[in-house]
Amino acid sequence: MSKRPGCVWCGIDAGKGHHWAAAVDETGATLWSRKIDNDESAILAALGEILDLAGEVHWAVDISGTSSALLLALLAAHGQQAVYVPGRTVNRMSGAYRGEAKTDARDAYVIAETSRQRRDFVTIDVPAQLAADLALLTAHRADLVADRVRMINRLRDVLTGVFPALERAFDYSAHKGALVLLTGYQTPAAIRRRGRARLTAWLAGRSVRGADDVAATALEAARAQQTALPGEDVAAQIVADLAAQILALDERLKRIDRQIRDTFRSHPQAEIIESLPGMGPILGAEFVVAAGDLTAYADAGHLASAAGLVPVPRDSGRRTGNLHRPKRYSRRLRRVFYMSAQTSIIRDGPNRDFYLKKRGEGCKHVQAVIALARRRASVLWALLRDGRLFTPAPPVTQAA
Repeated sequence: MSKRPGCVWCGIDAGKGHHWAAAVDETGATLWSRKIDNDESAILAALGEILDLAGEVHWAVDISGTSSALLLALLAAHGQQAVYVPGRTVNRMSGAYRGEAKTDARDAYVIAETSRQRRDFVTIDVPAQLAADLALLTAHRADLVADRVRMINRLRDVLTGVFPALERAFDYSAHKGALVLLTGYQTPAAIRRRGRARLTAWLAGRSVRGADDVAATALEAARAQQTALPGEDVAAQIVADLAAQILALDERLKRIDRQIRDTFRSHPQAEIIESLPGMGPILGAEFVVAAGDLTAYADAGHLASAAGLVPVPRDSGRRTGNLHRPKRYSRRLRRVFYMSAQTSIIRDGPNRDFYLKKRGEGCKHVQAVIALARRRASVLWALLRDGRLFTPAPPVTQAA
């Protein structure tokens, strides 16, 4: 009778329809390897079989997103924790093993072997309800923003083909009145026939601010083009449809922004996060999602390193002090600190003073903003640690 191993490592190559799990012992020998449907009953059955292999099981997955959400939730419900092994690491580690085949079974084995040999991977925590809600809302908002950018670009491209003067006249990404105009009038002849007075009244009836200025600008563009270009009628229909879709999308973005704000402000540390200049409810919600459990960061340096704000050395021989931008970090966390830092320098205060100081030292704009973001990471970590709000003046240190 074979001896039951005391510990095994299980690697899971996660997928949308199914996963592949492989369990190895202390010597790297495969004890269990099988495909698992992404279904609760199938996952529970495989979980029971793997847990019977040894007294202790270490789990590792290569995806921590929606594809593995059910798997991770079931692991957490049974008191099991999994670590995240990045796909890039799996790809590079595959070259250390015999053969060139690329299969789910081999990937699962490599994940298990990598987690057995390395103990520095990040543990995946199943988010609480609030964090899960914010993750879904912020991801949905990012999709809507991407759709809006795509439609704005398409609208400008079509409008350039039939009415280039009107395309240049407005910034359609930020001018609601111009979009309202396009829902009714898209060609030079139609705008000239309407005239300034009636066009102003038409826009004012649709609650457009500065209706007279919009009408005047549009009429000036229409008078500059007397030629009707080929495809003008079809292009006008497409432009009107795109403008209506963008306006409807703006309303959806307003609703989801309100929902994100209300959800984020129910977070126990929301007031502290929002007290930092430049950190509003949207960026605050993205910070909560990207940072996760703040107890995982031993100090401010770990938080800044996770955001890619700390340079890494690439020294060799006599070459020392060769610092480079890191490659492995949370892009989303870096974006939160960078965008909030860039917003904070608009108004006077310690953030703008620090930015101007860096510019005075010869740093370019991006370098100065990154330096400010690094400093803000330390400030935010200290605020969350102490449970206090941000103040422009540093707190007075009391004597012991």
